[in-house]
Amino acid sequence: MYKILYLSYDGMTDPLGQSQVIPYLEGLSKLGYEFTLISFEKPERFEKFSKEISERLKRSNIHWEPLSYTKKPPVLSTIYDLARMQKKSFAFNAKTNFSIVHCRSYISAFAGLGMKRKFGTKFLFDMRGFYPDERVDGKIWNRKTPVYNSIYKFFKQKEKEFLTEADYTVSLTNAGKKILHARNEIPNQPIPIQVIPCCADLEMFSQKSVDEKLKRELRTKFQLTGNEFVLSYLGSIGTWYMLSEMLDFFKCLLEKHPDAKFLFITNELPQNILHKAIEKNIPESAFLITPAKHYEVPTFLSLSNWNLFFILPVFSKQASSPTKQGEIMGMGIPHVCNAHVGDVDEITERLESGILVHEFSVSAYQKAIDKMISDKRVFNKEKIIAAAGEIYSLTKGVQKYAQVYEALIKGNELRE
Repeated sequence: MYKILYLSYDGMTDPLGQSQVIPYLEGLSKLGYEFTLISFEKPERFEKFSKEISERLKRSNIHWEPLSYTKKPPVLSTIYDLARMQKKSFAFNAKTNFSIVHCRSYISAFAGLGMKRKFGTKFLFDMRGFYPDERVDGKIWNRKTPVYNSIYKFFKQKEKEFLTEADYTVSLTNAGKKILHARNEIPNQPIPIQVIPCCADLEMFSQKSVDEKLKRELRTKFQLTGNEFVLSYLGSIGTWYMLSEMLDFFKCLLEKHPDAKFLFITNELPQNILHKAIEKNIPESAFLITPAKHYEVPTFLSLSNWNLFFILPVFSKQASSPTKQGEIMGMGIPHVCNAHVGDVDEITERLESGILVHEFSVSAYQKAIDKMISDKRVFNKEKIIAAAGEIYSLTKGVQKYAQVYEALIKGNELRE
């Protein structure tokens, strides 16, 4: 049995850990890989969910070593956590002698590269995106400030080292892979890269998960007759999601469908959305804003005819794979989204799973809305569900990771 050290700066008690780490490890464990998992947990979530997560991981024979996440002061807290991660990794390796250190994102890669340099452990850089560029694009690091400009340059240098010394790199998108292979400053191109998008639990995000009783209750609660055009949005409204532009799109939809409703399935405060809507003279009565428990999300989504998401089309988003796209497609719901984000363009157009907007303008929105309403034959529920299985299947994601592990352990070149 091959032993893998998995390092994550994200917590397993966080929703991200539960959707984008644990399911892969559970699948890989069934294939015979034995994991030691180090993660950093936020105290309030750890207190609430640690027992549940611990029991879940034990069922898959995954040894979990949770460490407490340090929040303050900025930068120094991360350096402190990194030192703890590396110390713990080295101590475990002295007892176990891991075949592979699997590093989720950049912070974990510091410790993983240390493992490779000290012990010769195979180093898998699961980059998850262009972290330094995301911090700049998201206006978290202002490069006009000398401190943050220095931090950015430091991370870009480390990124080069990670990519150069990694035995394998995982990219979320083919678009990101092309960008990495075009970087001439990285030696030994083309470096080995496997593309694995953010997969979705397509058993859960499926029509069979819809609770018909709850659906009827929601229709009554939201006063839906079944004849309205319901547009949905799933998830938080944060740095990357373009609320203002999505509201502009909905305003255009109201011109065609005055009875249309915009259903936000989110934990956001309703006033954060309604304040902007009122500024645009969109009636508050057109909005349905509600949280949902994770297992209830498929039922809430099933109320909608279409889904909408606009993501800021900046450089760093070329490496991003929106999890919500796979979940929405798993439900067979067509979506409207914008171009220049990861592989979204290619997936949406090639697989006919929705409509791509190439610019944020009234004319582009009207054109998309006309197509939504008139071209119903193209957007076939069964075809969209099949496309979700082709791209976002968790089973296929697990198989791809297993192929990378096998290539690293046997020293073979992986053929995509």
